[in-house]
Amino acid sequence: MAKMKTTRKKAAKAKDDKDARKLVAQNKKARHDYLVLDTYECGIALTGTEVKSLRQGRASLVDGFAQIDGGEVWLHNVHIPEYAQGTWTNHAARRKRKLLLHRAEIDKLTGKLQETGLTLVPLQLYFYRGRAKVEIALAKGKKEYDKRQTLREKQDRREAERAVSAARRRQRAHA
Repeated sequence: MAKMKTTRKKAAKAKDDKDARKLVAQNKKARHDYLVLDTYECGIALTGTEVKSLRQGRASLVDGFAQIDGGEVWLHNVHIPEYAQGTWTNHAARRKRKLLLHRAEIDKLTGKLQETGLTLVPLQLYFYRGRAKVEIALAKGKKEYDKRQTLREKQDRREAERAVSAARRRQRAHA
């Protein structure tokens, strides 16, 4: 009986490991430069050498953006370097790549992008259950004073947390 339980636990753990996200690239500056209104997880159409390069953890989302063209969503300016062991079949590093979304999501995004000041920016590139995924955000560009305000709020939160933890340490020391 005990042997059966441990086997189930191992199987469950293996499934959890497989379901985990393996982060390849993250665009930290996007959350600083843009106010994220909504996020979407979408698949990405890649060639074989692009997948191999991503599995090595090599990609950059820094200048990336997404655009809707002809009812399809395309990812531009994302840098996936050429695969080192690739041959003549290697890919172009900054080619545009098709994003895979449901028609209803594309229609919803098309309607929202008609509003001025909204754009689609990639936030993360990762593997989920063995498939390459991109998290894109419907975002609005921040003004300089908005960026300063965000940094100030972040700093205030950090100081408050420090004060609370210091008070708890003092309280434990006196108890």
